[in-house]
Amino acid sequence: MAKPASRNTRRSGGNSIFTGVLIGLTVGAVLAVGVALWITGSNPFSSATPPTAPSQPLPATPEAAPSFDFYKVLPSDTPSVLPPATAPAAAAPRYYLQAGAFKNADDADNLKAQLAMLGVEAVIQTGEVADKGVLHRVRVGPFGAMDEVNRTRSLLTQNDIPSTLVKEIPTPQETP
Repeated sequence: MAKPASRNTRRSGGNSIFTGVLIGLTVGAVLAVGVALWITGSNPFSSATPPTAPSQPLPATPEAAPSFDFYKVLPSDTPSVLPPATAPAAAAPRYYLQAGAFKNADDADNLKAQLAMLGVEAVIQTGEVADKGVLHRVRVGPFGAMDEVNRTRSLLTQNDIPSTLVKEIPTPQETP
């Protein structure tokens, strides 16, 4: 009887896949090195020329560092005189125009929006007042000069918004 032909149980493509991966990695590494050298502008294959000698001769001896004597550096034993203390200047008063005070925060927001439509920037200050509860004040300012106050007050009056002048004198604070 004839012997049946044996089938080859090994895969024939195993070596070719490994070879392809190895070639791909090698080509990729060579390309990465080439791109890195191209970006940095360095050429490892150029001949290295020796550096040129400096045009100025180097000094034979280095300059001596100054020596300090502790007791000579200190000021003399005479007591120092402090400058005269200046009297603090009176702080200039700041002026505000109070357009309203409301118990309801929504009413204060509505007035602030109405002022914004006129081009006037307002601030809502919330505070507690004795016997009246929480009040939301709508204030415009601060102003440094009275002519600014008068211009803004006339604009508010033209638009039927009553306002009250509030003068605030800042307390002088001690500076360190």
